[in-house]
Amino acid sequence: MSGNATGDIVLDGVKLRLGEAAFDFDCRIGAGRITAIAGPSGSGKSTLLNLIAGFERPDSGRVLIAGEDVSGLAPGRRPVSLVFQDNNLFAHLDVFTNVGLGINPALRLSAADREAVSTALSRVGLAGYEKRKPATLSGGERQRAAFARALVRRKPVMLLDEPFAALDPGLRSSMADLLIDLHGETGATIVIVSHDPDEVARLAGDVLFLDRGGIVFDGPHAEFTERVDLEVIGRFLGLSGG
Repeated sequence: MSGNATGDIVLDGVKLRLGEAAFDFDCRIGAGRITAIAGPSGSGKSTLLNLIAGFERPDSGRVLIAGEDVSGLAPGRRPVSLVFQDNNLFAHLDVFTNVGLGINPALRLSAADREAVSTALSRVGLAGYEKRKPATLSGGERQRAAFARALVRRKPVMLLDEPFAALDPGLRSSMADLLIDLHGETGATIVIVSHDPDEVARLAGDVLFLDRGGIVFDGPHAEFTERVDLEVIGRFLGLSGG
C-alpha cells in the first residue's frame, strides 16, 4: 500500500509483538473521514491507535500519514492531535494555559497564538472559562478543553481513545455532537476508538473492526452492520447471544 492524500493514514504490513500478544495490521484510513476502531477487549484497538500516534513502533512494516513514512518519528513530530479518556489536563494550570500547551509546550505564545486559543475555546463552548482550573469543571467541560487543545495544534489527523467513556449518557451525546460539528468545520481525519455500537453508528462513516490482533472488517459502516455472519461483529452489535 501507499498513501498520498492529505491526512490519509496507511498501515502497510505492520506487525508488532507485545509479550504474548501479536498484532498484524494492513489498512488505509481515508482522509477527511471519521473512522471508528472497534472490537472486543484485548483485540488491539488502543495498540493500533498507538502505532499511528507513535507510542508504539512496528517490528516490521510502515506507518504513513499523508504519504509520509512516520514509522520512525516520535509522537510529537507526527501530524496528529490526541484526545484521551482522561483528557490529560494539568490540574495546576488554568484552561487557557492548558489549551495553549497545544501550540507551544513552553507557553511562548504570540498574539496570534493567544487569539487562536480564544477562538478554539469559543468553538467548543468554553468562552469565559479561560481562568478556571480543571478541578472546577464538569467532566464534559474538561473534555471540551481537551478538544480545544487538539484544535489549536492544527494537525490534519485527530486520534481519540474512548474519549467519552467516562461521561454520563447526556454528556456523551453532547460531546458526540461537538465532534461532528468540529469535523464539519475542520475536515480533519478523525480516528476514534470506541466500545459502544451506538456511538460508532452515530459518528463513523467507516469502521475498522479488530479481533485477536488483526482486522476482520474494514469498510463503510453501512456494510459493517450487514456482517452479522461474523459472530464477533454480531456480538458487538447485540445481535448474537454467543
